[in-house]
Amino acid sequence: MAAGRIIKAISGFYYVKCGDEIVECRSRGVFRKKKITPLVGDFVEFDKDEAYILEVKPRQNSLIRPPVANIDQAIIVSSAIMPDFNPLLLDRFLVLIESKGIRPIIFVTKKDLIPDAQWKDIMNYLKTYKKTGYTVELLTTRQSEDMTYLHHYLSDNVSVIAGQSGVGKSSFLNAINPDLELKTDDISMSLGRGKHTTRHVELVEAGNGLVADTPGFSSLNFDGIDAADLDECLPEIRSRKHDCKFRGCFHHKEPKCAVKNAVEQGEISSFRYKHYLTFLNEIKERKPRY
Repeated sequence: MAAGRIIKAISGFYYVKCGDEIVECRSRGVFRKKKITPLVGDFVEFDKDEAYILEVKPRQNSLIRPPVANIDQAIIVSSAIMPDFNPLLLDRFLVLIESKGIRPIIFVTKKDLIPDAQWKDIMNYLKTYKKTGYTVELLTTRQSEDMTYLHHYLSDNVSVIAGQSGVGKSSFLNAINPDLELKTDDISMSLGRGKHTTRHVELVEAGNGLVADTPGFSSLNFDGIDAADLDECLPEIRSRKHDCKFRGCFHHKEPKCAVKNAVEQGEISSFRYKHYLTFLNEIKERKPRY
């Protein structure tokens, strides 16, 4: 028996990297009975001679679209213009990523294409994200064509790329690994849903790390997040929630709420709090699934 990590899955075959070797495997029938589907990124035990996966190790986290497990970080790519910078959409990505226990990094592209007055407004938003503790990297169009100097972000990490259509996700992936030859603008984010794609997912080597070779998060709803858990997905609210008078505080209409007080004192930004309330309302109004 050997141990390795699935780096590609296609048509029922799993390609497991074990040291410098990649072994094509099938999964055991018992997985189907137990409703276990091996995912790219899974750590597994497998029989090298029979080429069968015997066990899938417990996961740190997993995504549905793209189907990847054990992700360390998500690089969220936003653009300053074309499409315009959208803090509400950025916060939606951040909440989804935080809910999975994945570390987010924010890249803002096309910095050189926007007038100074508009850039000043964007910088005010970005100051808030930096103050909250997020890593923010600013890129010009020229820099976006040469990503080698950003490889230190990828080193020793498994990363996914997320972001709205047109911001440069595929360009980023092509820049760090030209062999991918991904089509640009391949995901539509209208109404928060991506176009269906049958393309397989693979972890490719880049910058001494692994990157999922398809833009991530093609669905942007909050189906997997309960209203009571939403405050865990915003660091500045998470750090203050235990100071609220009432347990289970939603930080909305409840009295003596530490979060609302922090907003009034300017310690939590009003736009982030407003987005939190928007997401909370969306989750509470979600129709139950049976």
